[in-house]
Amino acid sequence: MPRKSYSKEFKAQVALDAFKGQKVVAEISSEHGVHPNQAGQWKSHALAWLSESFSRGKSHDVESLEHERARLYSQARRSLVC
Repeated sequence: MPRKSYSKEFKAQVALDAFKGQKVVAEISSEHGVHPNQAGQWKSHALAWLSESFSRGKSHDVESLEHERARLYSQARRSLVC
């Protein structure tokens, strides 16, 4: 049986419902047709993302993208010179 995939919008909605605290995760997962562990995991991921997005300084992802951009510019300049 193939693994089921969910859209990011669906995952966000489940996580948001879990954040509201009006229902327990078991109720939310039942309403959305997912396993309670999965709903809890999406809630944890969303919370980690929120915490990271409000942190000060550059995130690791931004730094790695800047490094990759610099590497590609350097490579492009070398190919233009040759």
